[in-house]
Amino acid sequence: MLKQRIITAALLLPVAIVGFFYLEGIAFALFIGLVVTLAAWEWAHLAGFNAQPVRIAYAVLVALLLSVLYQLPALAPWLMLAAVLWWIAATALVVGYPQSRRFWGGAPGSLLIGLLILLPAWQALQILKQWPSGNWLIIAVMVLVWAADIGAYFSGKAFGRRKLAPAVSPGKSWEGLIGGLLASLAITLAVGLNRGWSARELVLALLGAALVVGVSVIGDLTESMFKRSAGIKDSSQLLPGHGGVMDRIDSLTAAIPLFAVLLWLAGWGAW
Repeated sequence: MLKQRIITAALLLPVAIVGFFYLEGIAFALFIGLVVTLAAWEWAHLAGFNAQPVRIAYAVLVALLLSVLYQLPALAPWLMLAAVLWWIAATALVVGYPQSRRFWGGAPGSLLIGLLILLPAWQALQILKQWPSGNWLIIAVMVLVWAADIGAYFSGKAFGRRKLAPAVSPGKSWEGLIGGLLASLAITLAVGLNRGWSARELVLALLGAALVVGVSVIGDLTESMFKRSAGIKDSSQLLPGHGGVMDRIDSLTAAIPLFAVLLWLAGWGAW
């Protein structure tokens, strides 16, 4: 398993670097769109649809909607608002699982939830890419999420006692959450001090980082919730040793839209 993970990561890393940081315009939109479309194919399985024609049809629908969003950028603010409202609702669903399943709307409702997860993530990346220092913004949100994941893993293994969401993901602990949060805040503080941010800017950055990390955990737990309901371990086997695309981007689908919204509120860029 470890060998597979290393080989897959070694093959995907150059592709990811080129796609995220060297592609521009429609090429970037298509690259991210491919990732999101593959995730949509997986999400249909999480929603309870096992038949390939249905899963492919859902992926095609998502691809068509991405095309519409690319042609109509004026929809971006509304999609970001929908994302914020969805992740607030998702928090309640995670906390209330398994009783909250009755609010999903069954399989059709689960497909709609997939749209609320995937479309805003794609849109938010388009927004970040077009803003000043766009590539660095994308790196920043990824580092925040990755640092939180790594910090949570090690602090959870060392100190984990109290379960964070046992009905959804028994392996996660409050100690892991705190450790991951502290790791991300430490990086944010180091960057702020290095760049000479004022005390007010530092406080706002730390608060923003805490919110982004918190919602990234909800993104992870939301996918875990749907996987547990569907009785599957991984969203697919598209990435040998890593599971599926959704397994790799679940935290980011939540973190990236909120990151873009917070930067917009701070006046970083316009929609």
